[in-house]
Amino acid sequence: MIELIPESYVARLDLEKIFGRAAPLHVDLGCGDGSFLCALAVRHPNKNFLGIERMSERVGKACRRARTLENVRVLHLETSYAIRYLFPESSVSVFYLLFPDPWPKRRHHRRRIITSAFLDAIHTALFEEGLLKVATDQLDYFHQIMLLSGGKSGLTVSKPDDVDLPLSKFERRFREAGAPIYRSVLRKTSPVT
Repeated sequence: MIELIPESYVARLDLEKIFGRAAPLHVDLGCGDGSFLCALAVRHPNKNFLGIERMSERVGKACRRARTLENVRVLHLETSYAIRYLFPESSVSVFYLLFPDPWPKRRHHRRRIITSAFLDAIHTALFEEGLLKVATDQLDYFHQIMLLSGGKSGLTVSKPDDVDLPLSKFERRFREAGAPIYRSVLRKTSPVT
């Protein structure tokens, strides 16, 4: 079964049970049609991949695309909720947040997914040295992300280490339009004692 229906929406996920094995977990936040998620899963069969998507139609497309892949599951849920309440502590190797809704109007900025609380939840779910890889075509959103993450204890901002990721549907569209792409990687680091 590709679509993941949790036994409980208030208990942490049993990832080994869900995938039938223990393997590093990569999570695509807002996986859309699943093209990026499935391309990564094909490249890395020794890793587990979980896509989170809130839109039903996109969940269906992602599930159809992933139907032959053993290492992919798709969770139909709101991303912030899933990260905050369903992921066990130190359970994720890499989160991908590619082209989140930029809510470009100033009055809508409060709807943007990257907040201090969101980064706290990401930090909790990541393994030590785990990564959050972010890409956006919106320079002001990128600056906001860098400002928020720069002030977070336990997250270190670094340059992207691999631009050889598969293209998502949105990235392909933005590249064709000639839009600049802004990327960053946030790494979970141990606190200095």
